[in-house]
Amino acid sequence: MKYELTSDLMTGNKLIDSQHQQLFVAVNHLMDACAQGKGREQIQSTVQFLSDYVTKHFADEERLQTKSNYPNYTSHKQFHDGYRQQLAQTAQVLLQEGPSVKALGDLNRAVAVLVSHIRTEDKRMARFVQEH
Repeated sequence: MKYELTSDLMTGNKLIDSQHQQLFVAVNHLMDACAQGKGREQIQSTVQFLSDYVTKHFADEERLQTKSNYPNYTSHKQFHDGYRQQLAQTAQVLLQEGPSVKALGDLNRAVAVLVSHIRTEDKRMARFVQEH
């Protein structure tokens, strides 16, 4: 399954949308490498990218939220904090086990959680930021 930034995932905020696109490209690249038997070579750089990505992306989103006095900031930040932990655990297992079916399934589930968050919470937040 390829991850794509489809219209239902577009927030309308150029920064957020471009960062979401970068995420999908990185995950797709890892999945392609695994399908070609080259996943081990790709894991370290993808895990590092994902770690850097969530740190920067979530900070950018949180900055937009505080700047616009977003009323759901606290719950949005709680999601970000929990997701950072979940992704760190998933990444650690992926680094330890290599591209096992289980580890890649866990990564896919982690990305699916983020896609769901983008589809609902990020879009709601971006609308609010745009209006304020």
